[in-house]
Amino acid sequence: MKKLFYFLPLLGVLASCNSYLDMTPKDSISDKVMWATTESAEYAVNSIYSYAYDIYATWPSAVGMTEAFTDEFKYGSYVNFAFCLIPSQVAYGGTTLTNSFVDVYLGCWGSLYNAIRRTNEAISNLHTLGTALPEADQARLEGELRLMRGWLYFELVKRYKDVILYDEDLTQIAVNKTLSTEAEAWDFIWQDLDYAAGVLPEKGNAKGRLDKGVALTLITRSMLYAGQYDRVIAAADQLKSLGYALMSRYADVFTVPVQSGNTESILQYSFSYADNVTHEFDYYYAPGGDYKLVGQQGGGYGTPTQEMVESYELATGGFPDWSPWHSSTTAQPPYEQLEPRFQATILYNGAPWKNRTIEPFVGGTDGWCQWNKEPQPQGRTTTGYYLRKFVDETHDLSQRSQSTQHFVLLRYGEVLLNKAEACFRSGDTAGANEAVREIRSRVGLPYSDKSGEALWQAIRQERRVELAFEGQWYWDLRRWGDAVENYPVGLNNYQVHGLKIETTAVAGQYLYTYVPVDDKDRNFPQKMLNRFPIPDGELNSNASVNQYPEWN
Repeated sequence: MKKLFYFLPLLGVLASCNSYLDMTPKDSISDKVMWATTESAEYAVNSIYSYAYDIYATWPSAVGMTEAFTDEFKYGSYVNFAFCLIPSQVAYGGTTLTNSFVDVYLGCWGSLYNAIRRTNEAISNLHTLGTALPEADQARLEGELRLMRGWLYFELVKRYKDVILYDEDLTQIAVNKTLSTEAEAWDFIWQDLDYAAGVLPEKGNAKGRLDKGVALTLITRSMLYAGQYDRVIAAADQLKSLGYALMSRYADVFTVPVQSGNTESILQYSFSYADNVTHEFDYYYAPGGDYKLVGQQGGGYGTPTQEMVESYELATGGFPDWSPWHSSTTAQPPYEQLEPRFQATILYNGAPWKNRTIEPFVGGTDGWCQWNKEPQPQGRTTTGYYLRKFVDETHDLSQRSQSTQHFVLLRYGEVLLNKAEACFRSGDTAGANEAVREIRSRVGLPYSDKSGEALWQAIRQERRVELAFEGQWYWDLRRWGDAVENYPVGLNNYQVHGLKIETTAVAGQYLYTYVPVDDKDRNFPQKMLNRFPIPDGELNSNASVNQYPEWN
């Protein structure tokens, strides 16, 4: 599987053979040559860009979507693999969460430090070998690299808090290196991202490369974690002045590419079937019936839960009463009455899809599978639902197996919610209300100004549904300190549910039965709240580092 940013050219091979006796390998070029011109230096920086996709999709792939550690999502297979039982093992916690297990499936320590090392080498080469480049290009390329380094360190600090800081001074690399403080790490990230925001051009002048908007967006995300709310608000306001705005239709955020006028997408990864630049998201998450109808097997590895469905309001505002569906009933659930973000995010029984309707019932085209009784669902849902968000409705499986729908990595909707929280934390009630109202107005939901706990709950609710399945909710609960609390505030002492759907003797009528989709209560231990464990490899090779006390 290959991938690229929407704005990057496909990388080529640079070679030279100007001399009969040129002994330079023809499949590579020296660092000195690579950093001699702006064009070739950009190719060197392009290789660092790829880590943005690794952050988003590659490194978390050992466990799948982190929403499966919360009440939002469930992987339905009982087989002990990624995208199957392992995400449930993380959610169940307990003795499973050993140091080595957490390192392998959640930590990314080694992968992130390898990426940081390569980024620092690139900055060092730019400083020492790129001195002939125009000064403006030197500053811009350093901004791109420091943006990536700041982003990589953010991913480390949100997992570990106290980390080892390395910059482009490669002489400071040592076998034994002490941990920084968390405050030092946040300052390091700020310096990188602030520099990038100051030197990178706006999107219209960036010629498809990393730009000021990306840097500012990462400032709003990272400084929210750091508790530096003034910086969050200032960066969010600057982004607005650059022309970013919510799309009028929520669903269009994830289907309209930047080239076609997506004003909300700030960083997007694009794919091309013609260039063999594809991904496998549909294979894991499309409705199983898509594959069954063309004689293949796939889809339905993970599906939204009933708890997630019930988090959506009616299109007119307020929540429906779901209690009749917490037992068994033939009443039709109020799916079609729910707000637009539900319709754009979750597929349900009878939902229109690819010129058919979804059939997640027993014996239906998509089908239903009982959790832990049938170890391999083979595309059937265990919850009665399928994911719609990010899945490509235009994907014709009879013509191609791989997917090409773009992914939105950073968007303005998140920026508004980052600002709302920062305003709330710093006492700006009006600013927080304004941002929440803008988010809700886009989907036609009413809103009245709030304060105190009511305002906080409104912000929390909007982050849950607006950013659903975008990799935020698990980390939000963790950074808020809520994850260790009992459900529904936190992630302890609960099980997730779905609806088992069966046909009845009456045409068009279904029996909906509320069923658990866990076989034990979920558990988030205190030691997981602040820091993941330092991996054994680092402890064994670095005499200046000791394991965090909670993981001893």
